[in-house]
Amino acid sequence: MEPERPEVYERIPWETLEKKSNDRQWLFYAVAGAIALGALAYSFVRSQPAAVAPLSEPQPDVSTTVAPVVDSSVPEVDSPVLMAEADLYAVDPDRLIDQAMAHAEWFAVEYFSVDGSAESGELIGSLLPEGVPPPEAPEGVQVFVDWARAQSATQLGPTSFEVEVLVRSLLSTGEGGFTRQAPQLALVPVAIGEDGLARVTSPPIIRAAAHPTPAPLGLTDVPEEIRVHMESTHGQVVGGIQVDEGIWRLVVMTTGVDGVIRPVTTVYP
Repeated sequence: MEPERPEVYERIPWETLEKKSNDRQWLFYAVAGAIALGALAYSFVRSQPAAVAPLSEPQPDVSTTVAPVVDSSVPEVDSPVLMAEADLYAVDPDRLIDQAMAHAEWFAVEYFSVDGSAESGELIGSLLPEGVPPPEAPEGVQVFVDWARAQSATQLGPTSFEVEVLVRSLLSTGEGGFTRQAPQLALVPVAIGEDGLARVTSPPIIRAAAHPTPAPLGLTDVPEEIRVHMESTHGQVVGGIQVDEGIWRLVVMTTGVDGVIRPVTTVYP
């Protein structure tokens, strides 16, 4: 048998070569796409947070828990909040003093006022200590408190004070109008209780208020031309104090809108 001899083409089969070349080209594209997808998948996995397996929490033992039984037919009542004396010590002392002075002012107004009504008698009775009777007024007498001011407080104990209240009242006896009474000084003892409320612990001590002496002013005579000008527009010039060159503080008797002539201070010019 003769050995095979290599086949010799008169021309090269370019069609076959081109087909094989195209197969290799598509294979190259497929491999490149797979690599790209793998890289994207790896990058996505790296960017995700690591998952942590949840810890098993111990379940409560419900066998020993008994739900409270609430009787809806019985209304709930809030119990009052009581403060121990030690809690009051921890409060800012200025707050306790302010509270005591405010209560003393309120008490003084009710204590001195008389209008004959049952409501006023009940109120002052609640402000006085137990066993102390309320004030009694003659028939037709009425007292109106013009003003009452707590001017000082003396600390007697950690939560107790004696408050000085200055009071001015107007009196009517039923025969005319009200007459202004002399100022009175009431020394009102006040204590802050464990419930945080202020109370008067005994009836007040009543004294006549001291009249202060006048403060020195140092008025001097005013130049004639200034005096004439001011009296023509304001009223009688009592005197003045020169505060600068050509500038004066003058005391002038001026008529108010109510028709009362009162001394006032005015600056010239």
